[in-house]
Amino acid sequence: MKSPATKKRNITAHRKEVSIFCDGSSLGNGQTATRAAAVALLGYQGVWRAFGTYLGQATNQQAEVAAAALGLESLREPCRVHLFTDSRYVVETMSGRFRRKTNHEWWARLDQAAMPHEIKWEWTRGHDGHVIQEAADRAARKIAASGRVDEEILRDAIDRVGTSDPLQVEAEED
Repeated sequence: MKSPATKKRNITAHRKEVSIFCDGSSLGNGQTATRAAAVALLGYQGVWRAFGTYLGQATNQQAEVAAAALGLESLREPCRVHLFTDSRYVVETMSGRFRRKTNHEWWARLDQAAMPHEIKWEWTRGHDGHVIQEAADRAARKIAASGRVDEEILRDAIDRVGTSDPLQVEAEED
């Protein structure tokens, strides 16, 4: 009979390996006319899918947390996930190095979304020319500015990414 630890290793060894690049945007952050959005780009075996949501009045930190949750919620089964974000707030908090002083309902959503997955949280520098991270950022800003999710914005993000390997991508000119 297999031990529980052996069973868990066998289960996680057979999980799909997925990359998620996520970004949140809050135009007018902290002002009364804030327009926020979250975007997640999911990559599996060179195929990318984009998900976005308009958040309305939310801070930049809330939009970043929502973007990570959106990406994880979009997965149809438990996976091994390499999640990239330009938010140190998200990475450090989910890694247990920052205390959760605010945004408790947003963290609860992310905790729930993360539960079934094995996740490696990785910070990536924003606005540094990484094609996939830049595509997520651009889409989040466009959705926030327009006040709605437009499928054309999400398609444009996927077109920019192509079949990129997330760890091999170099900067792309706009």
